[in-house]
Amino acid sequence: MSDSAEAAVVRDQPHDLVDLFWTFNRLTLSGFGGVLPFAQRVLVDEKRWLDHAEFVNLLSISQVLPGPNLINLALMVGQRSFGWRGALAALGGMLAAPLLIVLVIAAGYSAWATVPLVHHALRGMELVTAGLVVAMALRLAPVMRRARSAPLWAAAAFAGVGLLRWPLLNVMLALGPAAVLLARYARKTP
Repeated sequence: MSDSAEAAVVRDQPHDLVDLFWTFNRLTLSGFGGVLPFAQRVLVDEKRWLDHAEFVNLLSISQVLPGPNLINLALMVGQRSFGWRGALAALGGMLAAPLLIVLVIAAGYSAWATVPLVHHALRGMELVTAGLVVAMALRLAPVMRRARSAPLWAAAAFAGVGLLRWPLLNVMLALGPAAVLLARYARKTP
């Protein structure tokens, strides 16, 4: 679908605050630490509240704001739909069940932390989360084709954090302003 045809598609909206709450509650219960691929599928493909470009734009903004990406994304989607009440409903949906689950896990973790099976299960979850992030990046790649330098920035960030083990904050502080300036320059030139 071309960009102009995709822009002409009318997006659905949440029915009410309850729909917004339960959608984000379902998203947050889909997994810990690797929910963004599920969020894209639900918000873009199933609910059609956002198109791919809107999802990428809101995700980009949510990544530079303080706090967890999906919380920021939920706040923006909720606010777009129902103002501050929508933002609170989406935030409540994101935090209610995970808060209870984390409290239960924290209470039980101290008793089972030394069990080898628990340790191995947590290591396996790390790999699943990494795979989900890679899958989301591959799925968003067609949207990023317009930004010709995106692979260069991704490679630089991967090299800094993944290979050189530099702190993420330092890499973001180095690459972020440079990427913004380059994007601004690219918009000015035809």
